[in-house]
Formats: sequence, C-alpha cells, structure tokens
Amino acid sequence: MRYAYFEGAGGPEVVRVGEGAKPEPRAGEVLIEVMAAGVNRPDCAQRRGVYPPPPGESDVPGLEVAGRVVALGEGAVALKVGDEVCALLGSGGYAEFARAAEALCLPVPSGLSLVEAAALPEAAFTVFDNVFTRGRLAPGETLLVHGGSSGIGSMAIQLATALGAKVVATAGSDEKCAFCQSLGAELAINYRTQDFVAEAKAFTGGAGVDVILDMVGAPYFARNLSALALEGRLVEIACLGGAKLEGANLWPLILRRLTVTGSTLRARTLTQKAAIAAALREKVWPLVAAGRVKPVIAARFPLEKAGGAHALMESSAHMGKIALVMRD
Repeated sequence: MRYAYFEGAGGPEVVRVGEGAKPEPRAGEVLIEVMAAGVNRPDCAQRRGVYPPPPGESDVPGLEVAGRVVALGEGAVALKVGDEVCALLGSGGYAEFARAAEALCLPVPSGLSLVEAAALPEAAFTVFDNVFTRGRLAPGETLLVHGGSSGIGSMAIQLATALGAKVVATAGSDEKCAFCQSLGAELAINYRTQDFVAEAKAFTGGAGVDVILDMVGAPYFARNLSALALEGRLVEIACLGGAKLEGANLWPLILRRLTVTGSTLRARTLTQKAAIAAALREKVWPLVAAGRVKPVIAARFPLEKAGGAHALMESSAHMGKIALVMRD
C-alpha cells in the first residue's frame, strides 16, 4: 500500500510517500480500505516532532478515515466485510489501508460521500465531548467558539445550533465571519478589528456567554473569563497561542463560580472513546443524516500532496476541513 510518513521533524517539506505492507487488524479491530482521510492540526504537531503517536500506534499520521471494511480481527463481530464506515484512529490514516478499533467505527451517514465522512470523526468526537459533556452546554444557552471557521469550529457551530443553543463565533476576516454565520452563528466577531469580550457581552445583554470553546490558550485566558456569564464554563482544547499563563487573576474564577476544563482526545482509553462514539451514534448521527450537521470540505488533496495539505492547514487560510483522497 501507499502511505505518508515524515522524513524527520520539520515543516511540510518533510512529508514523503512510500510503499509498504498492509497492516493486519488486531483483536477487536477491523481493516479499512481507506477512501479518504481527514487532515488535522495534531498531524502537523506530529510532523514537527512534538506530538508522537501513543504506544502501540502506527508512525503513519492520520486520526480519521472513511472507507470500506476489508478484514476483521479476532472478536470483531459488529461489522462485516463491505461495510462503509468512518473511524477515529490513534494514528495511521494517511494510507490506503488502516487499522481501526471496531468500537470507534461509525456508519457513513446517509447523504454523505466517503470524503465528507472522513472529515467527521475527529471534529464530532472533540466537539461533542468538550462542548456538551465537559462544557455542559444546554439548549437556550450561548456558546462562544473561537476559530469558528476551522474544522472544529465549523462543527461546533452546527452542532450547538442543531441542539438548541445560540452561537457566537470569532474568526480572522470578514469572509470567515460570513462563513460562520452561514453555518448558524448568530454573531460572528472579527477578532482582528473587534473586541470579542465587548461584542459577546453586548450580544447577551451584559450577562456573558455560558460556554467557551477555546483553542488559542494563554493569550485569551483572562479575556475568556471576562466574557463568561455567572457559572460559565471555559473548555480548552489547544494552546495555539501559547500555554503558559503570566500573572493570571483567579478572583473572577472564584467570585463568579466559573469552571475551567479541557482535554485531548488521542491519549484517552478505548473505553472512554467508545463511550463518545456511542453517544454520537445516538445523538449526532441522526442530525447528520437529516442534513442539519455536515462537514464542510475546504480542500481535497491526493495522498502525494499531503505536504501541501499541511501547508494549507498551518496557513489558516481554509474554511472547514481538509481531506486527503486516496482513490477517485
């Protein structure tokens, strides 16, 4: 099979494509003939050498795929050869064949292509767990999504709206703000020209937002606390702007009974991730099948151009998800 790998740590120029043996599914796994794979920022971090795959996982990058089941490992009984699935992986998605835990495979929702389905798992798992489980977003509440035009942001806007919340999003251009509003955000804030704290408070009549999904990190921490309502919840999923806080004031946290939490997905146990998959099947997949939530594909690249996909990801010029297509 063909697969992508990194020739050392570095920029997009270290991405290479090689050929090797197909992997064999282990107990509880299936082998997927990959039609497409999603490209995510953790893949770029792995390429830079700062986010290695968990022990026992492939060195091949790629956290999500869609395709057809072609082999079953021992104990895999829920799926059958020929089933079309999308799956969350620990690694290995940038390849023509990939192993996946059967418990982390979900059916391709009706109405979606395999390329679109490949862009679902990472964003859906991340958003559902962080916004609704950790952030406890409820119908009628207001969610502030930073990076609303990203793959995660575009999923968060759609899913929160579909489940009855109001959404405010930030983005880095007027074009990206319009994109966020087209997905359901009631207010989109250009963070380059507007103060998101002031705009969010004005939108909520001075009360503040109930939940914030943040991927910027330390530079936004104090401002995020200021934007939260009483009993508000801040959920951190990345630190693209830096991780270390300097001179943080904890009194807003204490006096307004705020909650700060966060998570990563890749290192979680199979049991934990399987519980999220079960919740997605029950609560999110019907919304996707009904067309109320849909991954937005910003760009498609062949496997041989995976380096270009990484360059686009790191430019932040895209709106939505980036996909690698293995086969026409």
